[in-house]
Amino acid sequence: MNTISMQNLQKQLKAHIELAQTERVVVIRNGKPSALIIGFEGIDWVTLVLETDADFWKMIQQRRKQRTVPLAKVKEQLGIVTNNGNGRR
Repeated sequence: MNTISMQNLQKQLKAHIELAQTERVVVIRNGKPSALIIGFEGIDWVTLVLETDADFWKMIQQRRKQRTVPLAKVKEQLGIVTNNGNGRR
């Protein structure tokens, strides 16, 4: 993990954005950690948004607590007929 002051970050932003692609960069302001720069070059935007969305993860946790429906029951409800489990017929 690398650290940089806010003042130096303003002077060396491009270099630290590049560095953040391989390691985290902590920004120090008034002697205290103030921000964390994490590179996500090459990561799809939707994935990034979902991975960092607290509401999304809360919903996932709630859904995982709910009862599940077996695939066979879903297929039955949708009227999908299978042939010995080999797909649609």
